[in-house]
Amino acid sequence: MPMQKKRRSGRASTKTSLEDEIAHLRGLDLGGLRARWQSVFQRSAPAHLTRHLLFAVIAYRLQADRFGDLDHETKQVLDRTDARETGPAMFTRLASFDQKRTELTPGTVLVREWDRRSHRVMVMADGFAWNGQTYDSLSKVAFAITGTKWSGPRFFGLRDKEDRSTMEARP
Repeated sequence: MPMQKKRRSGRASTKTSLEDEIAHLRGLDLGGLRARWQSVFQRSAPAHLTRHLLFAVIAYRLQADRFGDLDHETKQVLDRTDARETGPAMFTRLASFDQKRTELTPGTVLVREWDRRSHRVMVMADGFAWNGQTYDSLSKVAFAITGTKWSGPRFFGLRDKEDRSTMEARP
């Protein structure tokens, strides 16, 4: 089951693939998951957690350890979120956070399927590259792809339909 993987330093390490680890977790009973929890978190599993939740939390932790966890800003938003907060206040907080997350940095590649073709757009320092040309806005790229007027950020899934009305309603 373990596979040899060469590190950058040139030394080989024995590492089980994440898929294999999660597949192994799926086969564990409640006692096995509690034992695995102990080895992952260095403490006993909470007694009230069901098998399903133990599996989900351990699998998440393994993935976060391997690929990286939530960024600091996302953790802060989740920590500040009050479970009783609902409606407009929560919507405003999440919309603001979501808008910050969609600021595009050069090198980002956006992918959109349109008319059964996959279109890849590279974010550049001075615009957006698609199909050998550079455009100064995502909306112009969306027009070039579809032949119709679109909100570029919406076409590429960076904004929801609701965002425009929310933006207009702000003072």
